[in-house]
Amino acid sequence: MAITRYQTCGDIVNRVAVEVGLRETSDVFASSDDAIIQLRTLLTTTLQELMLLHPWQRLIREFQYTTGTSESGPLDLPDDFAYMIPQTGWERSSNVPLIGPLAPQAWTYLLGRDLVGSTIYASFRFDQDKFYVYPSTPMPDALDINFEYVSRNLIADDGATTYSDVATVHADVVVLPIHVVTRLLKVKFLDAKGFDTQKATNEYNMALDSEIGKDNSGGILTVGKNRF
Repeated sequence: MAITRYQTCGDIVNRVAVEVGLRETSDVFASSDDAIIQLRTLLTTTLQELMLLHPWQRLIREFQYTTGTSESGPLDLPDDFAYMIPQTGWERSSNVPLIGPLAPQAWTYLLGRDLVGSTIYASFRFDQDKFYVYPSTPMPDALDINFEYVSRNLIADDGATTYSDVATVHADVVVLPIHVVTRLLKVKFLDAKGFDTQKATNEYNMALDSEIGKDNSGGILTVGKNRF
């Protein structure tokens, strides 16, 4: 991943610090200034909140797993798994959608009815950071399970070889849209200090709307008379 287009954790904290009347520091994670400590802590909160708010294209990954003979039990999720993108699950060997994620009630209903012989679909649920497939005792052989998910790899180290979702190093690089990150970080800092946040919140909302609009494809245009 090319990281030159992004900014470091330290740059982001310093940028917001200057905007709220604080001084820059050469290493925000070595600073003992209470305000800088608060800002760098809020940076992690900001990034994790933005990750959950929208499935940013730069965070989307694909999960793929093919089941083996007589395999049973849950499947491990990727280390960076945050959440599945709805309606992206497919069992590609039969070209049918995965059914789920199921609620606990629906899952126990399937287990209780034991409907393996009457369905061609693979159903699934998430539980305790595992991916459960039904039927699973054993799972059918050669199920080609696929879905897209949002990664927790929000921060890349300086060499872009390891990732994290917690800000800890000045030089590490944030991979989310920087303008949205700085606007939300500013809102959170002002709010934590008890200052008025109305103007900062308006700026954040404008930045968020703009970035989400650019992150997703536009709607389908029609030249016909029908609106639907």
